[in-house]
Order: sequence, then C-alpha cells, then structure tokens
Amino acid sequence: MARDSDHPADLVYDWNLSGLPAKPSRMIMLDDETLRDGLQGPSVTDPPIEVKRRILRAMDALGIDTADVGLPGAGPKAVADATSLCRQIVEEKLSIRPNCAARTMTRDIEPIARIASSTGVPVEACLFIGSSAIRQHAEDWSIDLLLKRTEESVTFAVREGLPVMYVTEDTCRAHPDSLRRLYRAAIDCGARRLCVTDTVGHATPHGAAEVVRCVARIAEESGADVGIDWHGHRDRGLGLANTLAAAAAGATRLHGCALGIGERAGNAPMDLILVNLKLLGWIDRDLTDLGEYCRLVAEGCRVPIPSNYPVVGRDAFETGTGVHAAAVIKALRKNDPWLADRVYSGVPASDFGFRQTIRIGPMSGRSNVVFWMEQHGMDPKDDVIDRIFAAAKRSDRLLEEDEILLLAGPQKSSAAGRVRVPARRRRP
Repeated sequence: MARDSDHPADLVYDWNLSGLPAKPSRMIMLDDETLRDGLQGPSVTDPPIEVKRRILRAMDALGIDTADVGLPGAGPKAVADATSLCRQIVEEKLSIRPNCAARTMTRDIEPIARIASSTGVPVEACLFIGSSAIRQHAEDWSIDLLLKRTEESVTFAVREGLPVMYVTEDTCRAHPDSLRRLYRAAIDCGARRLCVTDTVGHATPHGAAEVVRCVARIAEESGADVGIDWHGHRDRGLGLANTLAAAAAGATRLHGCALGIGERAGNAPMDLILVNLKLLGWIDRDLTDLGEYCRLVAEGCRVPIPSNYPVVGRDAFETGTGVHAAAVIKALRKNDPWLADRVYSGVPASDFGFRQTIRIGPMSGRSNVVFWMEQHGMDPKDDVIDRIFAAAKRSDRLLEEDEILLLAGPQKSSAAGRVRVPARRRRP
C-alpha cells in the first residue's frame, strides 16, 4: 500500500494548517458523555445495561480517556447502572476512567462516594451549578448562594476522597466577574478541573476561545495545577467547531456524545471530534473501530444515522458521479489506495475502517459500469455495459446491487483487469 512518503509533498496544500496554532503542548483528553448527557435527548432511548457495557468497551477501544457513567442522584436505577459500569472497568481492566455528574448537593455526591468505595475505582465527581445572570434571575439565586453551595459541595466531595471537576452551567453567557469568584472558590476548596460549558449552544468559535482563555487565566492566577474541560452543545450547529476552537485556546479535555445525541439539538459529536483531532495531527490513535462505536449507540439508543452523516453515514465514501468516480478509479488502477482515498475525499476512508465505493446512477459515466463489473468478477462486455448504462440514465437514483445483477444477466466470473480494493467494513 502506498504511504504518504511515496507521494510528492505538494499533492495536498493544506490551508487548514495555515496560521493554525501549533499542536497543543498538553495532551488532549476526551470525556464521553453519551451514557449520561446523551441520554437526555428527547428522541433517545436509554439502553439496557448490557448495551451500555458494550458501548463502554467501544469507547475504551477508541482510546477515550473518561466516560460519564451517570447521575447517581437521579435514583436507584442510575446508581445501579453507574455501579455496574464502574465494576466493569475494574473487572475487564479497561483503561477508560469513570466520572459521574452531580448537582452541588451532598445528597447527589454521597452515592458517588459509595460507588467508588464499593467498586474500588476512583470516580470523578462532576459538580454542576448555574453561573449565568439569566439563570440566576430565573431561579432567584444570588451569587452568595452559589458560592456557598460551591464551597460546601466541593469540600464534601474532596473529603470523601473524590477527584472533583467543577462545572459552571451556561459559562458562555456568564459574566467574567461571576466566573472568577465561582472558579476561585472551587479551586480553593480542592477542585482540580474546571469545566467551561456552552449549555444552550450559544457560543461561536470566537466566543468559545475567548471564554476558555478567560478561565485559563483564572486557573493560572490561582497557582494550582488545574485542568480545563470544554462541554458544548450544537443548537447553532457549531458544536464541533467550538470544540476545536476551545482545544486550540487551551482546553485540555473535550466532551462529546456519539453521533451528537443529547438534549435539544444535541452535544458536540464525539465521533467527529475524534476524526478532526486525528486529521489535525493532534491525536494519533487507531480509529478503525469508529463505525462499530457509532453502530452500537445508534442501535442501543434507537437513533438512526443519516445517510449523509460524515464518515459513518452510508453515503460518506460512496459516489456515482462520473467525474468523481473516474478520478477514484484512475487512482485505484495505479494500484494506489492512498491516492484513491484522497483525490476526491477530504477524509481518508481507510483511516476510519472504510473504503471508497463506486456506485452506478443517472450521473455516472461508462467507467463506473466497467469498474463495478470488474469488482464483481464480471467480464465487462459492451452489450452488458450499454444495457446497465442506459438503465442508470433512465433512473432517478443510484441502482442497487440486485438491480445491476439482474441487468447484467448470467455472467462468468473473470479476474482479468480487476483492481484490488480493501474489504469494506460494516457500516452502522
């Protein structure tokens, strides 16, 4: 298989890297919220625990660092599921680490401490509280009340031996003076991660970067070694862009949910965060199991994957357009999978467990038909090519395999002229 080094360096001029900040000096970690925040989506089904266990294994296989395994304060089922997932991490020796969400209330933190004690695995307590003036006005909260709850809850969690991430809800609409007071109180009480949240999907990439820089300054002024998380929603369709901007600005752990599931329009999509971090060169890991991770969540949560969803959607690496297909076919005839993966694709399919696929439809050229027949071991005779090509031109969509086989009629297999294409992985 061809490698990058086998090609001229100027085959792809990458404007994405022009003027981009250097690769972050600190390792970027990932926190998967699929099994907690993701399940708050109105159309999402809460899967049974065995499905959750399979999803957790898939997260671990992708190298995801931490996972939110629930909000135990919600009741007995949440406690049972979170306990089972934490026990699974221990029993299966998974690398992923668990955390649990909690309001800044002792009664929410106590079950997290019990789970950590009973399973023997450290469980990070993610303590959240509203921070914006609009939220305070709606709830009749004062900043003094928020500070009191912050100090009491963080102190209690630290005393229970729990690592603490302090989460300010609606950070992206909160005043910097309020953030400074809340974050400093949390740090002084022992919180060692601060989570910047775009709870209602308000931020733009510029705003996301600005608020992360603001929080980074607060952390630096404290003198403590404090990590910064980013948690974003996609109400404006900017969840992924905001997450990348936050990482460039200094966030060291990024949150997301598989397929972008979550409340309202959902969370930043973890699968696409992984894809983009890899393409930027900010992480280096095997992501060929990405499709399996998305399939498990799609089936377990009963969330269909749109055909045109990037990377894992059915159409992501398929083309029936003549000009596009011709370029891919020419690359494959050069026996150059590297080139075929990039000549008409901004995402190399093989990096994520897939391959480029040539289809036949109304915008196809004859080369599509010839190539398809060769790939299926058929002798591309002119009369058969003409018959399939004519049917494709009359169609209002891409032809399915069984339709093409019927048009082709009885065929003898022929290996002559076949171009080897890597086996296609199962699509979710």
